Amino acid sequence: MNENNTKNNIRNFGILAHIDHGKSTLADRMLEITHTIEKRQMREQFLDSMELERERGITIKMKPVRMLYSPAKILSKQNLGGQALHDTRYTLNLIDTPGHIDFSYEVSRALKAVEGVVLLVDATQGVQAQTLTTLSMAREAGLVILPVVSKIDSPLARIQEVRAEMVQLLGCPEADVLLVSGKTGEGVDELLQAIIARVPPPSSAHVGPGFRGLIFDFHYSNHTGVIVFLRVFEGSVTARESLKFCAAEAKFTPIEVGIFSPNEIKAERLSAGEIGYITTGIKQPGIASVGDTVTSSKHALPALPGYQQPRPVVWASVYPSSQDNFDDLRQAISRLKLSDSSLSFEEESSGVLGRGFRCGFLGMLHLEIITERLRREFNLELVVTSPSVTYEIEQKNGKKMVAYSPMQFPDHGQILKVYEPIADVKIITPADYVSPIMTLLYEHEAVVTTTETWSDNRTALSLTMPLRELMRNFFDEIKSVTSGFASLSYALSGSALADVVKLELLVAEESIPAFARIVARRRVEHEAEAAVEKLRNILPRQMFNTKIQGSALGRILSSRTLSAMKKDVTQHLYGGDITRKMKLREKQKKGKKKMQARGRVNISHDVFLKMVQ
Repeated sequence: MNENNTKNNIRNFGILAHIDHGKSTLADRMLEITHTIEKRQMREQFLDSMELERERGITIKMKPVRMLYSPAKILSKQNLGGQALHDTRYTLNLIDTPGHIDFSYEVSRALKAVEGVVLLVDATQGVQAQTLTTLSMAREAGLVILPVVSKIDSPLARIQEVRAEMVQLLGCPEADVLLVSGKTGEGVDELLQAIIARVPPPSSAHVGPGFRGLIFDFHYSNHTGVIVFLRVFEGSVTARESLKFCAAEAKFTPIEVGIFSPNEIKAERLSAGEIGYITTGIKQPGIASVGDTVTSSKHALPALPGYQQPRPVVWASVYPSSQDNFDDLRQAISRLKLSDSSLSFEEESSGVLGRGFRCGFLGMLHLEIITERLRREFNLELVVTSPSVTYEIEQKNGKKMVAYSPMQFPDHGQILKVYEPIADVKIITPADYVSPIMTLLYEHEAVVTTTETWSDNRTALSLTMPLRELMRNFFDEIKSVTSGFASLSYALSGSALADVVKLELLVAEESIPAFARIVARRRVEHEAEAAVEKLRNILPRQMFNTKIQGSALGRILSSRTLSAMKKDVTQHLYGGDITRKMKLREKQKKGKKKMQARGRVNISHDVFLKMVQ
């Protein structure tokens, strides 16, 4: 590292924004202006390397990058918060964070690795619900916040109104709110200089031997194993010293250390204040995890605070479309686990679908991403069951249990109490849509706690609701009733008593565990009617009358009969005594009666697929 790259000339920062507020485009312009990427190599969403990220326009995996910046011109002290800016070379470490609420813990760890954040708000949309969530996280971390209005080049931009929103939100002078266009590059140079002036350089109170760094992300390489992304807080590290993970208590000797520029570039060492990577050589899942601390084995330092074990929020079963591909699915999930510590899974079996895995996810987007990656990156055809949440159950015999699948639910007569996760939800919407939203909230068991009217004819609703109802197509329904203008964010806030029951489907008086689901008591009759009718329309007719029933609360709530296939057993007879036909029909009648009493229905794979869709 040359003499210009001292700790005082380092600035570590992140960009926080709601989805589609221009975060990746702004990062592209920063890479261009700092000449980190040559123009001929530049492409849109450069830091979003996954195909899925580029398709959807969202950031899924964090991507740090080091930029070297020498200001071409020095702005006035007034625009730079009253500070002088030296005409020198600065090292700017940017962490491009995910924008979706499913990855809030990962974002919180990334915020611990920086001293400041750019809070980006779209000039055409204004402050969104997720903006408030990320702002709260940045404030809790004690970071310097740079308010920025993006997309100022858009003909739909409401620059002054959105600027006023941010002034009211942050309580800052209007001059502190910067204006940029990631598309044209306008204002980006001024933003970089403001980052240098307002964000403090890294500091460390530790004196003495030892090394300590915070892991905020990692990925996996077939050749070199797990590569952890970290911020160095104390000491320095090279590829020749023994290190250990504090949470996993696993020791290792690094293969390589380096920086992101934006590709991985080998370095001699990483020192305090820097952001870079360590190639561990570890090829076992479950050792590296986001939020863990890496320290030296010889002079170990205490773990940095804030680490949490990944906590699945949503559960779903994943099966291969053919049991011949079960081992391929196991290998693929294990491989994804090496680069995603928040994914959890365990093997399970179903009488209908065979062997598969019960997987835990951070949320619905995380579930969608993992299953899509399994399909694309490993060429697997999958069956994914309807997602469910975790329930804590107190039984009448005094025992307590945790159920993350309807099949694990005890019978109705054995349950004393059920507890389910509750979410605090924030919705920001134009005031004209408040009335239809209220109707929707009642249907999803939500309770409004506070309402706030904003100056631009928008209303902010704070409410609590069961996570179970949040997953029941709530996002899509909110977007539908507000014509896409509402924004939503949520955070888990503990658990509460749940008024839910287990709904089972019986075919020929035999319960089919794969069709069981947990539903609200007040909706159980409607759900039973709908499920029975759907199965009746899907299930092929059998050789005998087949009864399809919905059962809950210890009784049958809905019933339909699927008539038997008809066959004329006398069709091969021509002429003769009528008693011959009568005997054959009587024989057929007795056979069908016996089948009715003893017959079982083999439900095909296709029927199950149609039921879970």
